[in-house]
Amino acid sequence: MDVKTEISEEFLPLYTSKKRYFFLTGGRGSLKSTSVHDFISRLTYERGHGVLFTRYTMTSAEKSIIPEFIIVATRNGTIRDFDVTKTQITNKHTGSFILFSGIHTSSGNQTATLKSIAGITTWVIDEGEDFRDEKTFDDIDNSVRSIGNQNRVIWIMNPCTDEHFIYKRWIEAKNKQIDIDGFKVVVSDVDEVEHIHTTYLIAKKYLSESFLDKAEKLKISNPQKYYHTFIGGWLDKSEGVIYEDWEEGEFDNDLPFCYGLDFGFNDPNAMVKVAVDNNLKRIYLDECYFKSGDGLEQLHEVLYNICGNDELIVGDNQAKTLIYSLQEKGLNIVGCRDKKVQYRIKMIQGYKLIVTKESTNLKKALNNYSWHDKRSETPNHEWSDLCDAFGYGAMEFLNSTEFYIN
Repeated sequence: MDVKTEISEEFLPLYTSKKRYFFLTGGRGSLKSTSVHDFISRLTYERGHGVLFTRYTMTSAEKSIIPEFIIVATRNGTIRDFDVTKTQITNKHTGSFILFSGIHTSSGNQTATLKSIAGITTWVIDEGEDFRDEKTFDDIDNSVRSIGNQNRVIWIMNPCTDEHFIYKRWIEAKNKQIDIDGFKVVVSDVDEVEHIHTTYLIAKKYLSESFLDKAEKLKISNPQKYYHTFIGGWLDKSEGVIYEDWEEGEFDNDLPFCYGLDFGFNDPNAMVKVAVDNNLKRIYLDECYFKSGDGLEQLHEVLYNICGNDELIVGDNQAKTLIYSLQEKGLNIVGCRDKKVQYRIKMIQGYKLIVTKESTNLKKALNNYSWHDKRSETPNHEWSDLCDAFGYGAMEFLNSTEFYIN
């Protein structure tokens, strides 16, 4: 193999470290994905390697990831050494291969299929910020156990919020701070993890003047956004969260209240105690229940213990049969007002949310409940359970004359 390009010093641990886990983070333009493509292409010149390259969602590797690999191999002068198909690249000299796949595709979750692939020595997770299923990660991780060659799990991501399970596992557990361009960045110090954090500052010769100019201007105009976007710092809350105006505080028990309930089915059952002060424009919230897997009898017992038979519960009106069953058991439960989610959000955004200290899951939800598509005002389903629950309850009290949505 006669490769024409050099390996960046920052990424040498990919080649030299004997650790199992490699954690690549950084801001925009920091060479993360390109350097991993370079590494795995070189790795295939060793016999006996199988690389599984994944993104959590992938519609077509042929149109997304494989062209990136071809660019790297062409630049290295090695493209003729590879057979390239729509889903796999094979080194002609050694038989080592790179298989590309989504974890979640239009035909469902692919975990069972990916676990059964023979000969995988290296698993690459690209765009890891979208991969939030910890169980699926463990299932596939446990299947990377080929003997004869080093096993590697390479996770690549632009840092998101500190609620991501990989942050809790690899950074929150044990960490240290490094200084980059005057900013403190927290990185993993977990023994079995090789953490490589890079920024655009190491890649200036590969980046356009307009890109560099944009970064430098942002550093002056919005240092916090520069820190996250270009330095790769972690966020306390997601960008574009729907409910920004909230703070921790005591629940006002002098106000009328009810309980908002979002039924779980495949997600957790979520219930929040809600009171509204229309004069001060405040909504008081106290998380009461957040758990999945309850049947009707279990759920009834939980709700009765919290609310008794008299206090009002406002549930998702799409679950009419379940509401009726709980009414039959004596609970004071009704369906929520039939309003679009966009209507509820606009109403609630006009108020400050006061959240009790004990509402741990609700505070996490508020820091992560963001728009899937801001233009169409479509919120992400993830983190929606508790937010929908308190929305159902709040609509019982909010003044509704100020808003109208078609």
